[in-house]
Amino acid sequence: MAQKPKGVGLTLRILGTFVGVSLVVSVLVIGIVYEGGRRALRGQIEKRTAALAMNLSDASAGHVLRRNGLELHAWVTKFARLEGVAYAFIRDGKGEIVAHSLKAFPEEHLQPLTPDERRQTSERVLNLGGKAVYEFRVPILEGQAGTAHLGVWGDTVEEEIYRALLPVIGLVGAVCLTGIIVSAFLALRITRPIRQLTEVAGKISKGNLEVPIGIELRAEFGDLARSLERMRASLKVAMLRLSRGST
Repeated sequence: MAQKPKGVGLTLRILGTFVGVSLVVSVLVIGIVYEGGRRALRGQIEKRTAALAMNLSDASAGHVLRRNGLELHAWVTKFARLEGVAYAFIRDGKGEIVAHSLKAFPEEHLQPLTPDERRQTSERVLNLGGKAVYEFRVPILEGQAGTAHLGVWGDTVEEEIYRALLPVIGLVGAVCLTGIIVSAFLALRITRPIRQLTEVAGKISKGNLEVPIGIELRAEFGDLARSLERMRASLKVAMLRLSRGST
């Protein structure tokens, strides 16, 4: 079986190391950017949804006090029609639902609220029709008149995050790919003089003292090439003396 040249094997090892490290770093960078961006965007979406629930609370406050069911129904229907919103409903100060946008509200999702809980803004995750829903609860008139509830579909939130992050991840991926290509180029450039000097040293070891050695290389490779050239010249002189002495 033909043996792979040492220079080629060294090139493949260095190239593999450069590309492997670049890939690992790229995956880590993309993962960090995705997770950090995902958390930041989710926080912004939660703030926006909480603001919508606050608007519903402000809009329905007077109608809850007047027990105006028609106006309350109109408001919860209006908010429920917003993109990504699963439902909206209003509970009065006694905890009873006075208006909601669902045909049949699931009773298992209703939980009794203490006076302190009615005065606090909160968020919870529940399941509605087999889908995740993020529900935000906001007090109406500091909880004295009741609470406003707004639920958004979980898959809508995830889709919005994905759409926002896709261009960023694409840009980071392109930068990482460029880094991998540059790493491969540098690996080939570094190993080229090593391969050249290895081939020259192999020819000298086989007795070919006429092989030219390029000494235009820089830094350590240039020093190595000059040392190899001095060794070749010394061996050539020594061989000439031996040949003259033998005659």
